[in-house]
Amino acid sequence: MIQIGLAGWGDHDDLYGEGTTSRDKLKVYSRHFPIVEVDSSFYAVQAETTYERWANETPEEFGFIIKAYQGMTGHLRGKSPFSDEAAMFQAFVASIRPVQAAGKLKTVLFQYPPWFDCTRANVQKLRETKQRMGEIPVALEFRHQSWFTPEMKDKTLSFMETEGWMHSICDEPQAGAGSVPTVLHPTVRSMTMVRFHGRNKDGWNQGGASDWREARYLYRYSREELIEWKHQLEELQVKTDEICVIFNNNSGGDAAGNAKQLMELLGMQPKENAPKQLDLF
Repeated sequence: MIQIGLAGWGDHDDLYGEGTTSRDKLKVYSRHFPIVEVDSSFYAVQAETTYERWANETPEEFGFIIKAYQGMTGHLRGKSPFSDEAAMFQAFVASIRPVQAAGKLKTVLFQYPPWFDCTRANVQKLRETKQRMGEIPVALEFRHQSWFTPEMKDKTLSFMETEGWMHSICDEPQAGAGSVPTVLHPTVRSMTMVRFHGRNKDGWNQGGASDWREARYLYRYSREELIEWKHQLEELQVKTDEICVIFNNNSGGDAAGNAKQLMELLGMQPKENAPKQLDLF
């Protein structure tokens, strides 16, 4: 089974009619796509009541991929709001319980920063993180190419298989050490993630610029690129039961259109026809 969705639901203007309130956007979004990646969880541990509301206002078969809080992946700058690491993980795990209870949690995504390279200390960090998350399904995405060098690639994948980390496979520009290649290798039979970050090589490493986030994800996939991925997803299906595809290329408003285009290439019928959809292609 292949399921396709977007990173977040607030910024995809082509999905919403005029006057749609922020509070109603998730309800509307869930009429278009069966899954979503929650990115607000990266910036702060959300309240349990927030997750409860999200679970209640989405269809029964809807699924959430929840991004790990930034302090759990080494992104946090400045003082932590938690007394220690154990308290931080406990708070996060407690917060997502309503989504788990509703049967709507696909996985928690741990996306590590570009400076999280392949070292013995970081391997141990991953072991500890997996233990802290217990039986909660977790997906792992690297941003440093040292994990997938010819010498380390097989060891990295074997480690993920042994520890039970789902592989979050990336489509992103090959722009030096702070990017990873597309490695078409599921590590957990139950589920694999694929995340489309775009291929804006020039904008990928502009971390110091004021608009770096907009530059990094400014990309629109061509039909030919999506057809190539159609075949790759069909190959991955042989090795994994479920594939959750997330489009994160929304700096220019391209994620929703590209996602629906891939759905059509795979023979899926989008649930709704978004306003302006015909203008996207």
